[in-house]
Amino acid sequence: MSTTAQITTTSPEPQSISSAKGSELTGSQAVLEACIVEGVSTIFGYPGGAIMPIYDALYDYNDKLKHILVRHEQGGIHAAQGYARASGKVGVVFATSGPGATNLVTGLADAMIDSTPLVAITGQVFAHLLGTDAFQETDVVNITTPVTKWNYQVTDATEIPAVLAKAFYIARSGRPGPVLIDITKNAQIQKFRYEGYTPCNHVRSYRPKPIVRKEYIEEAARLINAAEKPFVVFGQGVILGKAEKEFKAFIEKAGIPAAWTILGLSALPTDHPLNVGMLGMHGNYGPNVMTNECDVLIAVGMRFDDRVTGRLDKYAKQAKVIHLDIDPSEIDKNVKATVGVWGDCKETLPMLTKLVEAKVYPQWVEKFRACDAEENKEVIFEELHPSTEKMTMGEVMRNLNELTGGNAVIVTDVGQHQMVACRYAKFNQSKSNITSGGLGTMGFGLPAAIGAKFGAPDRTVIAIIGDGGMQMTIQELGTIMQTGVDVKILILNNEFLGMVRQWQQLFNDRRYSFVDIASPDFVMVAKGYGIAGNKITDRADLKAALQAMLDHKGSYLLEVMVGKENNVFPMVPQGCSVSEVRLK
Repeated sequence: MSTTAQITTTSPEPQSISSAKGSELTGSQAVLEACIVEGVSTIFGYPGGAIMPIYDALYDYNDKLKHILVRHEQGGIHAAQGYARASGKVGVVFATSGPGATNLVTGLADAMIDSTPLVAITGQVFAHLLGTDAFQETDVVNITTPVTKWNYQVTDATEIPAVLAKAFYIARSGRPGPVLIDITKNAQIQKFRYEGYTPCNHVRSYRPKPIVRKEYIEEAARLINAAEKPFVVFGQGVILGKAEKEFKAFIEKAGIPAAWTILGLSALPTDHPLNVGMLGMHGNYGPNVMTNECDVLIAVGMRFDDRVTGRLDKYAKQAKVIHLDIDPSEIDKNVKATVGVWGDCKETLPMLTKLVEAKVYPQWVEKFRACDAEENKEVIFEELHPSTEKMTMGEVMRNLNELTGGNAVIVTDVGQHQMVACRYAKFNQSKSNITSGGLGTMGFGLPAAIGAKFGAPDRTVIAIIGDGGMQMTIQELGTIMQTGVDVKILILNNEFLGMVRQWQQLFNDRRYSFVDIASPDFVMVAKGYGIAGNKITDRADLKAALQAMLDHKGSYLLEVMVGKENNVFPMVPQGCSVSEVRLK
């Protein structure tokens, strides 16, 4: 049950189910009762033969549970991910057996590596048909074992309340992740005496919230207090642990500059004076270079993945490393820690803050600012204020920031636009940056934005998508049409699979092999789904077009044509050290 992130283990308050307790229910009804008690309000899904009894029961629960009919099961699980990331709750998705269940696999893998709490419920053929290659039978439990935190097959309805209680507990507790429960059709229709539903708060041999060892906190504080050039790197664990305030208090007292992974983005306001930018392959110049100059590196809720570290044998070798994480498997996995602090960061950070000395490091912080100045001169100014005829993705983000004030939820797909958005988007509050980090799933953006809007209905949700990723899940425009959900869709179209093209340009002598992608008239496609839209090619129209998108009541699609061969810099080439970051 491995993950990087940190989250407090709180169970929802059980709701009244007196009308159901003691009565005879079907397994399908028991599934829905479990969802209600767990505080589920929105379910994403797609019906089919093997899950039909649950959908039949759902017909009578419309006043208690909102079901969103997606157009593809992959869209359903990405929507559940977006919902979970925006709301902080467990996302729930339903799918039928066979192809319905296997269509969830990409989303499960994405949720597993990005520590997203999900419960996926799949229908399965009758128990007596298991292993017979029955119609739409697939061994989904064995297929999904590597990409779930836990999975289980139910063949008897009496198991359902306890199994689902365990599923929700495992999904949300400790380092969160996806859980899949496969329910045979006979268990769905079987009747049994329902004795109520008790949320789970303990599973034998599973310790989601470790006991914090005070001596490690004290050792970490000693290293920080003796440091001359300390540096904090933080990830999504701060957000999942609901420890944004604790983290801010720690860096402000200690006076330490802090940089984020793409999933850690928005845990700390982007304009905070100690926020020095993004780590990794397309991160900011300063955080990458200074990683190999700091004397103490403090990692909070991040897993030292390869996109952050570059060559491990040349990563922060001069530094003493303090690693705070809720998942013991992450400590020493990639980077050897001088001090490993295993625990919930909402608990460990205040303990550490209490022991660290109040300091400032003006000369050390100034080194980051000097790097910023160099990056601004070589990269940022031209990206945000281009002299080229064609628009850049960066200037689109600059204009969007001015209009949203850093208060929107930005959901990105995967590619160059993702890196540009993460580099330049401004955020004032947490849970505002939703993207596919570890798996890098093209097609994530549109359905995840739909889910994010249901998860944060009072916030503006903007999906930023490339022309390639948009065509992977474009059918989810139908979900927008049917639900009327208000999502702003911003397509940055460079007429290429841009990130692959960039690599082919830089490392394959411009041998552009199958990256020149043709697209439909996106505005006309959106119109076919009853969604308003516009396409612009001229810089003079950009700000007004973005304002029109934001002002429009209801979903809106804006396509912006940007330069075909613009590249995202800085860049740490694969196989290089972070200190070998290239500005051009």
